[in-house]
Order: sequence, then C-alpha cells, then structure tokens
Amino acid sequence: MLQKMADVRPPPLRSLDDFVLSSARFAVPDVRDVERWNNRVINNLLYYQSNYLLYFRPFQMFVGATVVTLLFLGFVWAAENQAPIRRFRRNHPLICLLAILLASYLFISVLGGVAVFLFGIAFPVLMVLIHASVRLRNLKNKLENKLESIGLKRTPMGLLLEALGQEQEAGS
Repeated sequence: MLQKMADVRPPPLRSLDDFVLSSARFAVPDVRDVERWNNRVINNLLYYQSNYLLYFRPFQMFVGATVVTLLFLGFVWAAENQAPIRRFRRNHPLICLLAILLASYLFISVLGGVAVFLFGIAFPVLMVLIHASVRLRNLKNKLENKLESIGLKRTPMGLLLEALGQEQEAGS
C-alpha cells in the first residue's frame, strides 16, 4: 500500500473552458445502458478529480473528509479481510458508497454537524456525480484515462475507484 501511495500524483487542474464552458460537451446519459454510463462517470472522475476538489470548503472538507476517510478505511479493511464483504463490494459498489456516506452522515449528525455533511460532502458529491454523468469525454480525457488504467500514472481518484472495486472499468 505504501508503494502505491509513493507513485500517486494529483492530476493538473483542467481549464474552466474544458471543465464547463464553451469547449465542454454535455449530454444526458442513456440510463438504459448502465455499463456505458458507469464508464463515463469513472473516466470523468479520474480526469477532472482536481477540479472536483474546488467544490469543497476547506474546514467542512477537513471534518467531513476525516470522518469519511476513517469509515472508508474501515470498510476497505473489512473488505480485504472478509470474503463476503469483498464480493458485495465488487457486485454492488454504489450501495457500498451510499452505505459509507450514510454511516458518515450518522456519525457527523451525532456530533451535531449535519450542515457540515450536507454542504461539505453530500452536495459537492452530488454535483461531482452529475458533472461526471453528463460530461462527454474528449480525446485528451481518453488518453489520460488509458495511462491510468495501464498503470503508467497513479492518481488519488484512481486509488479510490480501485478500493471500490471499479479499477477494471477505468480507462475503458
């Protein structure tokens, strides 16, 4: 795990023009083709991960990220050590993500920080997923994702998707 972390490099911030303005192309995903939609989301998450971090506010991000990270690490540990959890993670990544977010929400609400969760985590995650769903890929996006999928490049989002059992679809 430490070797993987040493090779991780955050990708560059993409231009606002590429991210949302004139050169950006958007389309509603075909919800009947879940595999293609999932592929689009994963590849956009990898390509625009630095831009997505701009949605978060620093203090709220720190509190929320700490809670989510601890719960996420606990989930990854459990999935690596328990075969049924590992199979469930592979077969139901969205349910696993929602369970981690729900557990984070419950934990933060016990601490009295519901607003921190809603505006520091849930809303930005929703915006990220909407953007990743509707943003069409360009040639540079496809090339960067291919470098990530064959292991020539490692990014934080790539590690996150790998931990959620989605690495085989990245770069497709």
